[in-house]
Amino acid sequence: MTAFDELPLVIEPADLAARLQAPELILVDLSKHQRYLDGHIPGARFVDGKRTQAGKPPAPGLLPDQAQLEGLFSELGHHPQATYVVYDDEGGGWAGRFIWLLDVIGHSRYHFLNGGLTAWEAEDRALSQDTPAPQPTAVSLSLSDEPTATASYLQSRLGAVDLAIWDARSAEEYRGEKVQAARGGHIPGAINFEWTAGMDPARGLRIREDIAELLNQRGLSADKEIITHCQSHRRSGFTYLVAKALGYPRVKAYAGSWGEWGNLPDTPVER
Repeated sequence: MTAFDELPLVIEPADLAARLQAPELILVDLSKHQRYLDGHIPGARFVDGKRTQAGKPPAPGLLPDQAQLEGLFSELGHHPQATYVVYDDEGGGWAGRFIWLLDVIGHSRYHFLNGGLTAWEAEDRALSQDTPAPQPTAVSLSLSDEPTATASYLQSRLGAVDLAIWDARSAEEYRGEKVQAARGGHIPGAINFEWTAGMDPARGLRIREDIAELLNQRGLSADKEIITHCQSHRRSGFTYLVAKALGYPRVKAYAGSWGEWGNLPDTPVER
């Protein structure tokens, strides 16, 4: 039994503030580096979001190799009993992608700070400029394919009645008016619900309270397998997180995202 066991995936600043000294806590800040240096939640360890990506064009959002992941989690002091709380300064893109990484490595003890640093600061909670020292530990990870959809898997599922593809990009990208790959447009049948539309600016970028209703109206419902993507699986880190937080039983991230799909020569595209 830990201090976090009774909490849902999405927690509030007060929940975290009461548990900052919990020995099992690994608090991860995926904000911009300068903002981390200016002030972060006490005890938070900085992770550059790009370290969660392979970073190789044309599909930088693909998973890093195992050695890179083991290096990252070694620095964080990863261990099987750890409870991660993750946040960023943008409402949940990078933080949601980190939660996907935790799913990939099979670590289920995690929480997302609702609204991240924006919500924390809105409540005038304490910030720190102290940088915790790295806690390198020997880490051997076993990676799971289950949280991830590959391009070939997605192609094999196109048209299935129990599939919903959540395109978290802007409407201009979805319609092919803003092109960030060899081809513009969207995956056939994909449903566009831009990632920041799921946030409430009046509540410190917390997840909208009516998010379940909004998604159901668009056919992004719990009875479907949800595959979410954007350009490089950063923005869709947030949408992956939202679907998980709503308890959707079948959620995958297409990590290659449009950076891969729009640059492959034989993938179908709609505009």
